[in-house]
Amino acid sequence: MKVILKENLDNLGHIGDIVKVAPGYARNYLLPKGLALEATTKNAKALEHAKKHLEYKKNKVLEQARALAAKIEGISLSLSHQAGEEGKLFGAVTNMELAENLKAQGIEIDRKKIVLAEPIKQLGDFTAIVRIHPEVNATLKVTITKA
Repeated sequence: MKVILKENLDNLGHIGDIVKVAPGYARNYLLPKGLALEATTKNAKALEHAKKHLEYKKNKVLEQARALAAKIEGISLSLSHQAGEEGKLFGAVTNMELAENLKAQGIEIDRKKIVLAEPIKQLGDFTAIVRIHPEVNATLKVTITKA
């Protein structure tokens, strides 16, 4: 089934793209949530008319993502955890904890958008990638100290 995307979706496409998806995915998820329209000739003509609006929305979302990325890159999270003699943490620092600390600083990011190669299990300085937009990534600096 072909649909016209009304929002940017990871692994699917950008606003205004016509993509082919499974009929169940379109019927049960994309269409009810308002993320896409069915790609009919009527909707395709309406899309041509709304192309300017979609382009404006796409640029606005990209601008907001870049601004958020700059804000995130300006932050350095400092977390203190209990650790053993050799600097090994009791437990681990995960993307969920990083998302909670960012929220405490006024930046609300879904934890699934914070990418750690693996959970942090040592004291020291680390970086995490925050995928804000398909075209915009930010680097978050994290320092783990002993409590």
